[in-house]
Amino acid sequence: MGRTYIVEEAVGQYLSNINLQGKAFVSGLLIGQCSSQKDYVILATRTPPKEEQNENLKHQQKAKLNNLDEEWATEHANQVSRMLPGGLLVLGVFIITTLEMGNDFQNALRRLVFAMEKSMNKRRLWNFTEEEVSERVTLHVCSSTKKIFCRTYDIHDPKSSAKPADWKYQNGLSTSWLSLECTVHINIHIPLSTTSVSYTLEKNTKNGLVRWAKQIENGVYLINGQVKDEDCDLLEGQKKSSRGNVQATSHCFDVKVLTHLLLNSDRRSTATVQICSGSVNLKGAVKCRAYIHSSKPKVKDAVQAMKRDILNTVADRCEILFEDLLLNEVPEKKDSEKEFHILPHRVFVPIPGSTIMLCDYKFGDESAEEMRDHFIEMLDHMIQIEDLEIAEEINTACMRYSVNTEASLDSTDDEHPEKPIKTRIIMKIQQNIGVIAAVAVAVLAAGISFHYFSD
Repeated sequence: MGRTYIVEEAVGQYLSNINLQGKAFVSGLLIGQCSSQKDYVILATRTPPKEEQNENLKHQQKAKLNNLDEEWATEHANQVSRMLPGGLLVLGVFIITTLEMGNDFQNALRRLVFAMEKSMNKRRLWNFTEEEVSERVTLHVCSSTKKIFCRTYDIHDPKSSAKPADWKYQNGLSTSWLSLECTVHINIHIPLSTTSVSYTLEKNTKNGLVRWAKQIENGVYLINGQVKDEDCDLLEGQKKSSRGNVQATSHCFDVKVLTHLLLNSDRRSTATVQICSGSVNLKGAVKCRAYIHSSKPKVKDAVQAMKRDILNTVADRCEILFEDLLLNEVPEKKDSEKEFHILPHRVFVPIPGSTIMLCDYKFGDESAEEMRDHFIEMLDHMIQIEDLEIAEEINTACMRYSVNTEASLDSTDDEHPEKPIKTRIIMKIQQNIGVIAAVAVAVLAAGISFHYFSD
């Protein structure tokens, strides 16, 4: 028997309200949470059309359904994945057509699901465990017959075939979900050795974050001040009503993270001195949130959701900063000590009819109207400015340029970068989730240091 998807009724209403407006199809993302028994879909959002698609509707009317813009849809998935707190994932895709389609169309959806997952995985500092659900869903809705075709693919098996799945609606699905909140203080020092200057700054920083991620993965997590066994019910000890259900007096859990040095008992820990061209420093505190379903949730699932939000928000802020520097063509300063930049704040907004909040990131010069418009563009749901919740953070970045500085590195690092050469950093920057090529010169002797501060 295939998987079962429990779907918020508002998702069904959203899908039925989508007007093709003469187009051959409309596609989008399905967002929710996986569990061992069943999956939950709490939100659907259509992929915004390209500008040229709006200008040439006649071409869209004649477009073949198997010509689905894989790159455009994948980039939308990347952008939306940044907006998801811990516990939420892009579970798959939906597509609405006027006709029932054949196998060729299903193959196009299959390719899209695999492309999306591959692209999103590249950005993550964490990996899925073997125990986690590896199936992703495709939902085909025929607007003329109102038929629904729900199928899943195993993303761990490139040769997997489609499996039928159940699609069941439920009202108020996420209103009783549990939330976890945490403030994590970080102080990450990433030395940039002269042997790694052939890498982009973004890649060097991510390599350093991977080492820090191990500390987060191996940390001790206190839930409401207690260490709980990972296999215990998260709601164990909560007061129950006369019907035997846990009372919904408080759905929020306070989480604290205790990290320790990465010491491996079966390997000798040594350090080496390397010649470095600079360093990246991230320092301060980040506001983290995670959500989990209320159907017998386990402690390990809650902790895992929180870990991933911590890793995601730090990595996303670094990525957004690099994109902004290149998009605005900030020149490199030579022979100067420091250069300050503003780092993005985290902004939360509630999903209509739910207690769950999604997020985005804003720089100091971005207005509330701009943030609202970006939420609407990415999520295709109306957002009110007064619903925006900006995390109380003060973010600054400091860039320091230096030559031949020394740093202590863990000798267990197995990476062997290429020989140092002068190179060019080429990144893709999104504008209306379109791609702009931006180029910056990476100077061999320059080192860069970012300092991150927040309340």
